[in-house]
Amino acid sequence: MTTMAQETAVPETAPLSSFSSLSSIRRHELAAFLRHRREHITPEQVGLPRGRRRRTPGLRREEVAQLSAVGVTWYTWLEQARDIQVSVQVLDAVARALLLDPSERSHLFQLAGAVDPAPATVCPSITPGLREILEQLEPLPACVQNSRYDILAHNRTYGLLLCDLDAVPPEDRNCMILSYTNDDWRSSIVHLPEVQRLMAARFRATMAGHLTEPGCQMLLKRLRTESQEFREVWDRHEVIEHRSRRKEFMNRYVGHVSVDHTDLWLGPEAGPRLVTYAPADAESRRRLERLHAIALERSPARTA
Repeated sequence: MTTMAQETAVPETAPLSSFSSLSSIRRHELAAFLRHRREHITPEQVGLPRGRRRRTPGLRREEVAQLSAVGVTWYTWLEQARDIQVSVQVLDAVARALLLDPSERSHLFQLAGAVDPAPATVCPSITPGLREILEQLEPLPACVQNSRYDILAHNRTYGLLLCDLDAVPPEDRNCMILSYTNDDWRSSIVHLPEVQRLMAARFRATMAGHLTEPGCQMLLKRLRTESQEFREVWDRHEVIEHRSRRKEFMNRYVGHVSVDHTDLWLGPEAGPRLVTYAPADAESRRRLERLHAIALERSPARTA
């Protein structure tokens, strides 16, 4: 016989999101969202038989619990907005059971006050129009980054500027992570220690308004864990605002390139931004043109 403790248990190592820290409004919004999604999924969509006596629209609660490998009582409490603890692994399983698309999945984790352990690799803010702008900027290297230095999209020239970025796992496509842990990326940056110091100082300034955001905390924890260099720089407590500046790269294909870095903000707040690198001299322009040609040969049909 399954006990209540068994039904509500979660792995000891799983990060927990406590509904007691959430407002009643958010708990009820989450409950309503789950009910709505459950009622709009047919048994056939998830490989279950419909049966002759089904009166519930969509799936039953016990069916979602079965598909998610959680207790029926626990899932019922979740839909009742009870004050319970939720692991990100269980939220992930519920999201999969309810066939949530990337936007719905993000909504679920935001309402639960949890960090998605497998976030979508495609950022909803990267529109087809923005991708077209990135391509039209060729041979100028360009990308879109968020306030945490995650690289959300890039053009082909940028993809070969510091390393073979397409070969880097999506979860590692972060300029901070790459500048402290990726040998190819690090070797391409002239004046690496100064660049690392400025990036850390800008990240600290950005974090001032996002101290409780799980994404920032997870990035900071990973950097402190994986890099002694970062720990030493971070402990200086330096702060600096974003500003345009000249950068130098030693590219493995075309050699030394000098560029002027510019941030073009995509909204009223300091969030996602279009990052461009304009050649600082004629020779750098010629070398970027060669790099673009190499990138075209390697990936002529690239659209991401």
